[in-house]
Amino acid sequence: MTLQVNITPNGRMSLPVGIRKRLGLEDGGAVLVEETPDGVILRTVEQAVAKAQAIAKRYAQQPGASVDDFLAVRREDSGE
Repeated sequence: MTLQVNITPNGRMSLPVGIRKRLGLEDGGAVLVEETPDGVILRTVEQAVAKAQAIAKRYAQQPGASVDDFLAVRREDSGE
């Protein structure tokens, strides 16, 4: 869905009520603004945390990604 939202001269914009309801922002809240080469992405804090957790989960499932493995490599590197 693409909607046009106007920005006032002082930089304020309003998200349409339907979007605010779907995102759980009816009573206000915080969003994160990410600038990308393709444009701007708005995410709720919950969406950003879920995205970060999904990325971390992918890496955590790789061999050697546990804390114990990391510490073992650090001990080897330091000569312990």
